[in-house]
Amino acid sequence: MRIALGIEYAGNAFEGWQSQPHGRTVQDVVERALGIIAGETVRLHAAGRTDAGVHATAQVAHFDTKAHRPMTAWVRGANAWLPPGVAIRWAVEVDESFHARYRARERSYRYLLHDTPVRPAILSGRMGWFHLPLDVEKMAAAAALVCGEHDFSSFRATSCQAKTPVRTLSGAHVRREGGIILFDFSANGFLHHMVRNLVGALVVVGKGERAPQWLGELLRSRERAKGAPTFAPDGLYLCGVSYPSHWLLPEGGRIITRPFFVMT
Repeated sequence: MRIALGIEYAGNAFEGWQSQPHGRTVQDVVERALGIIAGETVRLHAAGRTDAGVHATAQVAHFDTKAHRPMTAWVRGANAWLPPGVAIRWAVEVDESFHARYRARERSYRYLLHDTPVRPAILSGRMGWFHLPLDVEKMAAAAALVCGEHDFSSFRATSCQAKTPVRTLSGAHVRREGGIILFDFSANGFLHHMVRNLVGALVVVGKGERAPQWLGELLRSRERAKGAPTFAPDGLYLCGVSYPSHWLLPEGGRIITRPFFVMT
């Protein structure tokens, strides 16, 4: 049978999602826990391969198994074997046509940023920080310029292995909630470091170094070297993945496992 999972994790406790020989990734620890419950080797396939330091409130993954267990075993049972920084939130049986990565229609990320003179200590590793006040209205205007289908080479890591840099960014929004700036991005897919590079460029606009239209010019240049440095992973969260509704999945027929959360 094929089981789909909703997974939450604090990325600063691991060295990324994707399995590594050293075994200190989210995929590694979750596969080991599921393997104990299944009594066999388990291999996970995820909606997104988050980098080291990047968090998730709504990662989606699936695995195939010959073991027949109640869904509660894949959640509460597996969680008993997981470290504190990761938890399986739900499990549901799906048919073999479901694939967490290839069947995803859209992925959503949120970046949380403090723009205060003193760096936050309590939220260290869980929130980005910039030492100067940022102009949210200018950043929001700039973000609107990159929505739609584009070649995002200007925001792509040099190590990115995607076959094409073309992506459709359906949403790019910036707003302030209390003392926190929220950057929300939704797309059919993201390139390596794409969100962190977008945030870095928006911060350049927010601090007044560049006008909002610069972001559109940067996009059209297709030159990563003209962009801003890659922003820290600390405040980045994978917080939504949506799928076609014909699968009987949690959250009203779509896996979009938690709404964007706001920390104030």
